[in-house]
Amino acid sequence: MKYIMILAAALIFNTAANAQTTTKHKNGHHKMTHSKDCVMMKDGKMMMMMNGKMMEMDKDMTMSDGTVCMKDGTCKMKDGKTMKMKEGEKCYMNGKMKMDKMGKMKM
Repeated sequence: MKYIMILAAALIFNTAANAQTTTKHKNGHHKMTHSKDCVMMKDGKMMMMMNGKMMEMDKDMTMSDGTVCMKDGTCKMKDGKTMKMKEGEKCYMNGKMKMDKMGKMKM
């Protein structure tokens, strides 16, 4: 019985640890996998928030829905539409777009 409990705890811990990581696709893009991770346009630069740390984007990012956000601020949606992110806009790992404190944006 103890063995099953230890195995279950290890499985839960491993799943939680993996949920907060990024993976690299064969095309070189990062794939974000943490629910609060996002990319955003800040001071004219594309920044990424990963595990609570903000840093400048160094590679294109692929979101879980297939949206690709590039270092220049261009986001290409799964359906092929592209948009240029504006100051304060965020794209979360699930591909949802949001305007941050500057107005409303619907996507």
